[in-house]
Amino acid sequence: MELSIGEMALIAIAIVVLFGPDKLPQIARDLGSGVRKMRGAVEDIKTEIMKETDNPVSEIKREIEKVKDAAKDFNPVNDIKKDILTEPLASNEPPKLKPSEDETYEGPVSR
Repeated sequence: MELSIGEMALIAIAIVVLFGPDKLPQIARDLGSGVRKMRGAVEDIKTEIMKETDNPVSEIKREIEKVKDAAKDFNPVNDIKKDILTEPLASNEPPKLKPSEDETYEGPVSR
């Protein structure tokens, strides 16, 4: 918001007419104090936001906690046991041999 010189002069004249020349110093002090308080509050908010978003240590700690939580439930031995026990019971067929282990495998036939 940029004001030209003419607009600032018009505002100054309006303030003098509305409040009188003897109250102008007090109005200017109050206005300056309010602006300083607002700038301080904005700066505090900006500092807090920067602390939360730019703190790599807190981000790393959160990621470590996520990995720890995921690792608590991970047990590969149980998964392997479950696969071994359920696989042969699911089918009555003998396990399929790999082509390298099967002596009767002839491979692809070309014509």
